[in-house]
Amino acid sequence: MLDFTPWNSLLQTYVNDQGRVDYARWQQADLPTLEAWLDTLPNSLDGLNSEEALALLINLYNALTIRQVLQKYPIDSILPKLLGIPNWLSFSRFFSRSVYHLDGKPLSLNGLEHDTLRPQFKEPRIHFALVCGAVGCPILRNEAYLPDIVEAQLETDAHRFIHNPDKVRYDAEAGVLYCSKILKWYGKDFLQVAPSVPDYIGAYLAPNPPLSALTKVEYLPYDWGVNRQTPGSKN
Repeated sequence: MLDFTPWNSLLQTYVNDQGRVDYARWQQADLPTLEAWLDTLPNSLDGLNSEEALALLINLYNALTIRQVLQKYPIDSILPKLLGIPNWLSFSRFFSRSVYHLDGKPLSLNGLEHDTLRPQFKEPRIHFALVCGAVGCPILRNEAYLPDIVEAQLETDAHRFIHNPDKVRYDAEAGVLYCSKILKWYGKDFLQVAPSVPDYIGAYLAPNPPLSALTKVEYLPYDWGVNRQTPGSKN
């Protein structure tokens, strides 16, 4: 039986309404609690319905990401620099090293996202829910995804992401749609359900005139800094 109550409690305790994480306090007080909860999760999707599997995998991705950050904290970015140069090898290891076993196979964060979630569910809204620990990612929910409401949670995530001017904004006067690079990196996923990325976004923004494939798109810089709470952050 899936029990997301411990994970929900941890999120409520250490993640604020802006999706920022109090990694320092979590590391000192509750890393063993996170580890213990991860040990209770099933290592197979057998017997789970679609909503249960989807909620499990999203929660698992976010929890495993947080565990990796906690194990390395304090860090400033998940894309560290070595002698002032981005350390892409360390960055790649963060996503490619095995962090879990599912259905008898070692699983990395990349494997969880690209080999499991994306092909199995073909659900572009997961890109507004999976949080890799960076400021440029979607805002981390301070609650667990639950099977009976996961569809509604994903729809809320999509709405919140697309209405966040740090992620998406439309300059009607210039006719330019500014987007997070998430919409570029996973463009094929969004094209499974919409004629173009502007069409997908336009369904949420509903500008007049509507956005279309002819709308000019520019992609915003991506912030790889850790999504940590700063002094004075509201809990």
